[in-house]
Amino acid sequence: MSARNTAIVDEVNAAFAANTFEGFLAHCTNDVVWTMVGDRTVSGVDAIRNWLSSMPGEAPKFTVDHVSGDGDTVTAYGDMTMKGQDGSTQPYAYCDVYRFRGDKIAELRSYVVSTKPK
Repeated sequence: MSARNTAIVDEVNAAFAANTFEGFLAHCTNDVVWTMVGDRTVSGVDAIRNWLSSMPGEAPKFTVDHVSGDGDTVTAYGDMTMKGQDGSTQPYAYCDVYRFRGDKIAELRSYVVSTKPK
C-alpha cells in the first residue's frame, strides 16, 4: 500500500505546484482533517476548499526533497517560499505527514518553520 500512497502524494505535490488544490482534494476522504501545527486545523473537504480559495496572493513555491511511505503513512519534506503580508518573499522548511484510509488521505499534518534566506 505504501508505494501507491507515495504515488498519490507525488500527484498531490504536483497539483499544489500547479496551484490546483482540487488535485489534492480529489485524493481526500470527505472527513479529511488538515492540521497546520501551531496554527489551525481544518476539517472536511468543503471547509478545506473554502479555506484554500480564500487565501490571498500567490501560491507557495516549493521543492520536495524526499518522500517516503510506510503502511498507511507517507511523509514529504522540503523547502518553500511564500510572500508575506508586506509582499516580501519568506523562506520556510516544511514536513507534511499524510495518513491514509484505503486509497484516500484521511489526515494531513503540516509542520512549517521559517528559515533564513540562503
